[in-house]
Amino acid sequence: MRKIHLVLLSGGSGTRLWPLSNGSRSKQFLKVLRDERGRHVSMVQRVFSQIERVTAELDVTIATCEAQKESIERQIEGGYSLVLEPERRDTAPAIMLACAHLAMKQGAGLGDTVVVMPIDAFADQAYYDRVLLLDEAVRSGAAKLVLLGVEPTYPSEKYGYIVPASREGDAWPVGRFTEKPDKQQAAELISQGALWNCGVFAFRLGYLTGITSKYADAEGYEELRSRYAELPKISFDYEVVEKASSVAVVPYAGMWKDLGTWNTLCEEMAEEASGRTVGVETCENSHVVNELGMPLVALGLHDAVVVATPDGILVADKDQSSYMKPYVEQVAESRPMCERRRWGTYRVIDSSVHPDGAKSLTKELVIEEGCQLSYQRHEHRSEMWTVVSGFGEVVLDGLSQQVRAGSVISIHPGQLHAARALEELHVIEVQVGDVLVEEDIERFGNYWQEQEGPASA
Repeated sequence: MRKIHLVLLSGGSGTRLWPLSNGSRSKQFLKVLRDERGRHVSMVQRVFSQIERVTAELDVTIATCEAQKESIERQIEGGYSLVLEPERRDTAPAIMLACAHLAMKQGAGLGDTVVVMPIDAFADQAYYDRVLLLDEAVRSGAAKLVLLGVEPTYPSEKYGYIVPASREGDAWPVGRFTEKPDKQQAAELISQGALWNCGVFAFRLGYLTGITSKYADAEGYEELRSRYAELPKISFDYEVVEKASSVAVVPYAGMWKDLGTWNTLCEEMAEEASGRTVGVETCENSHVVNELGMPLVALGLHDAVVVATPDGILVADKDQSSYMKPYVEQVAESRPMCERRRWGTYRVIDSSVHPDGAKSLTKELVIEEGCQLSYQRHEHRSEMWTVVSGFGEVVLDGLSQQVRAGSVISIHPGQLHAARALEELHVIEVQVGDVLVEEDIERFGNYWQEQEGPASA
């Protein structure tokens, strides 16, 4: 069985699924789908279950950012490599970095086939089985760059179109591309045999490392990663595909959806209502999601989506929800108000700027039993921890002490500190300083090395 290198792109924050999706809890990690056993799963988990059924030896690499690392490690088990972008710079540099990792760190050969796919596609098993045909097309020399194209089911204005020069064989030569046409143009393209561009690319590894070297001819992976800002901040379609002189497309005629908007996601959601909701049975073709502790009543709604989370509240017509991105940009906070971490969860209770210019941020931390925060320090803020329930330990500059309900811990800027829960710990954390951001953390691993609880805060 031949090996195929599969690169999965996990990048975007899914702003069109606000307020359920944000920079740290992206759409691909939301457990709103169900598997064949009826269990709640995320898009990422569904994709990996389908990849496992492909009859080929797949060497999987996930290209993502630091903010999504914990979510991936928490949801995906098994063997895969993780390539972390130093910064978000679109799909072209992300794929270049992943291919450099394959060549320089994973020992892949320059003649090996690489197939790049989005990590959040919602498709039939046959979509993933097409990896074999993509590999065959690359190996046979059908083209230097081979795409996967979806047979359109309607004249969509949301997708790019691939127009083949002919429709003979398993891999068709590409004549031209059209990016997001209007409805009339889309209908004309479909009549000409055009396919939807679903963002799947296949090529020999050496093909892309050669392109990368034109921008940063690095001696090793670490050097390329340190020079990541020199790579073009642009999509792979614009930077590579549309400039390529030899392109073919493998057609796929099965089910494929982009669950990037509320109207498309609702079609596949496991339940019409979740959380503390009342009255949803009086609604028609409507979905209600409530992550707040207070009750939510929805009565007589038609074709609507209602979502309430600590990050915000959305009430929208399903069709109009596709156009919400510019509105979300006006109201969405730059930081998530609630986040799941490997050690537990946190929720922002209050964020304030005081008359003297000082800033404060109040959080509720829930550290799960057996887990710990990393040993860390902050440059710009002090913290006050008040334990409201549970039992555990806190360490300050190497000195450990037990804590329980009523314990109060003061942490000064630059002071090393960590906490672990011997029983589930609930802590109210008050931050005070001039810069209150998650990035103001310098980590030093696990203080309690013998403890298996993950370290990341």
